[in-house]
Amino acid sequence: MTAPTLELDVDPIWGDAVDWEGLAARAAAAAASAASELAHSHLLVSVVFGNDAEVQALNRQWRAKDKPTNVLSFPMMSREDVLRAAADEGHEGMLGDLILAHGVCAREAADKGVAVEHHAAHLIVHGLLHLAGHDHESGEAAARAMEALETKALASLGIADPYCDAA
Repeated sequence: MTAPTLELDVDPIWGDAVDWEGLAARAAAAAASAASELAHSHLLVSVVFGNDAEVQALNRQWRAKDKPTNVLSFPMMSREDVLRAAADEGHEGMLGDLILAHGVCAREAADKGVAVEHHAAHLIVHGLLHLAGHDHESGEAAARAMEALETKALASLGIADPYCDAA
């Protein structure tokens, strides 16, 4: 399965016990298997495994929320442009940027009782779907559709459904 080409930057706070580059590549391939518009290596994504302070600064600047969050996605293409690029192998494009906050990710993983690498994989899949134009905040049907894509992608990685306990 082809997936977007990833450019990675990993803050040392994430440690070296996990191959974060390999994890991101597997998560991207899983997302591409669930959402075919992502199944193109000519689409480029910047993925930053950052820290809470970086994410808080970006969240404050771009979303007027002065707190860190688990993942931020900054799309560089409209949904229509993503679909057009997916249909044209000769078209290269920057899909966008993802940045994960280590502290938030680690706390959420601990709260959920899951491995931090599984939660990070979920956040990468979630962020990639946002970059492709999926939006869980535009209504209940859209949220269910996006969650189904995430669940399918994560299942292909052997990661349990993160929404199974969601009410």
